[in-house]
Amino acid sequence: ENGKKAKKRKLDTLFPYPCSHSFCLVQDIKPKKKTKDKKAGADGKKAKKETEEKWKWWEEERSTDGSKWKFLEHKGPVLAPPYEPLPGHVRFFYDGKLLRLSAPAEEVATFFAKMLDHEYTTKEMFRKNFYKDWRKEMTSEEKSKITDINKCNFTEMSEYFKAQSEARKQMSKDEKLKIKEENERILQEYGFCVMDNHKERIGNFRIEPPGLFRGRGDHPKMGMLKRRIRPEDIIINCSKDSKHPKPPQGTRWKEVRHDNKVTWLVSWTENIQGSIKYIMLNPSSRIKGEKDWQKYETARRLKKCVDRLRAQYREDWKSKEMRVRQRAVALYFIDKLALRAGNEKEEGETADTVGCCSLRVEHIKLYPKMDDQEYVVEFDFLGKDSIRYYNKMPVEKRVFKNLQLFLENKQPEDDLFDRLNTSILNKHLQELMDGLTAKVFRTYNASITLQQQLKELTSPDESIPAKILSYNRANRAVAILCNHQRAAPKTFEKSMQNLQTKIDEKQKQLWATRKQLKGAKTEHKASHDDRSKKMVEVKRKAVQRIEEQLMKLQMQATDREENKQIALGTSKLNYLDPRSLVVANGDRRQEMLVHCGKAE
Repeated sequence: ENGKKAKKRKLDTLFPYPCSHSFCLVQDIKPKKKTKDKKAGADGKKAKKETEEKWKWWEEERSTDGSKWKFLEHKGPVLAPPYEPLPGHVRFFYDGKLLRLSAPAEEVATFFAKMLDHEYTTKEMFRKNFYKDWRKEMTSEEKSKITDINKCNFTEMSEYFKAQSEARKQMSKDEKLKIKEENERILQEYGFCVMDNHKERIGNFRIEPPGLFRGRGDHPKMGMLKRRIRPEDIIINCSKDSKHPKPPQGTRWKEVRHDNKVTWLVSWTENIQGSIKYIMLNPSSRIKGEKDWQKYETARRLKKCVDRLRAQYREDWKSKEMRVRQRAVALYFIDKLALRAGNEKEEGETADTVGCCSLRVEHIKLYPKMDDQEYVVEFDFLGKDSIRYYNKMPVEKRVFKNLQLFLENKQPEDDLFDRLNTSILNKHLQELMDGLTAKVFRTYNASITLQQQLKELTSPDESIPAKILSYNRANRAVAILCNHQRAAPKTFEKSMQNLQTKIDEKQKQLWATRKQLKGAKTEHKASHDDRSKKMVEVKRKAVQRIEEQLMKLQMQATDREENKQIALGTSKLNYLDPRSLVVANGDRRQEMLVHCGKAE
């Protein structure tokens, strides 16, 4: 896609595989931009040198003792800045009366105020949880006065933060540049580590600031206070012989470890669900690439025996043992619907989320006939992160009959697969193929779906915008399979209106340019001189250029609309083997749609 030279390069040069994600390809074939000054030229040479010196970790021998690294040095995390009290003119009212809040109570109130226009703050569960945690930060006097959240007026706080947001948008170029330079300085200091004598990019090196937990779907803990993470909460992991990260003055880390059997650099425990959070390396790093490579290799091994496994679970549908039948039907759902197995909940987890093995009777309905389809199963349950899974699926007759059998004499709250759990299922999968888990089925089916969709949707003759749209549609099919949903962005309607305005303006420009081309043709017909001929060619190229720009905008609009409630990032980063994006057809190999990767 980037010129004749790029098209002629060998695939092995472009993609020696083990870069873990499709965007790694772009470094090798993205055309060089023309530099405007010497500094830009120097930066270009530097970037080129860094690309040439990229760590080819896949060519090195791998450790056999389970160690992930020999040397690790980094600067630690960037902590959230301390709370800055609101200026005096920004007031809080309770029951119509001015009430000055203590700093801890005011800080938590600002979290709610910043979300005042969001749908979350209208939800009863969110408001209830917020109010409960907010009271924990109040003084005894504040607790005695603030007894009803519905009497609280956060309007002035909300307007203040809106004004701040607008002011940031109106900043001068110099002000924006200053912020950009400061962010770049922080990135260079904290955003990289040294691992085994190589500079590696760290993922998110900033500790998330305190705020209100949102969760996904109807999470029962939405609105709870995410507390500030302090140095005393943080565990640092680095080499003994490295320069250890220093905590802020007057503080100390919870612990400094030197565990080279793990890949994380920093960890802490968050207070909402008690889960451990990590700072790890960037997805393009050796650690992530190696892990992904192994994951996709396991999925490739599944491809070689998946027909045998499918034949086996179909045969098990007829087993005389109920436990075998339940295991076979569950495996069928995991295979066909990419359902998660459904691990047991951790202690203290209250969300009523389930997976395949933990489905209850109330989560499915059976329809012998529905909409001209026979043997339909309706699923309706909360999956991971409390995201609702709803689907109607026609199943094979023997699966349907087995489900009827599993439901007999059971109450809605009873387990559908009462003879099965994830441990039993995964032990069985290990017996079928070394390294096989329910997640391998999910990874395999995701990559296969992408491959099939790309084959159906893409054409060598398509323009780049059309190929990007086709790729995103293929990825969307995967995201739908894996139930990767999201709420429509708050700014969706406004961004679509802005995009439509650009389309309308471009259409007017195209109409005017076509009119100019028509005039140039008329003039050339009358004069037949070289000047008029050149003008026709100039206008023709202008029309062609504007047509391409218009098409790109229209493709973007279609893409955004279709992607409104589907999250593509998770599948792109974690479920799709990047080798699926390289089309092989006998001895002929095609370059993949590099524009569709992270660097698009």
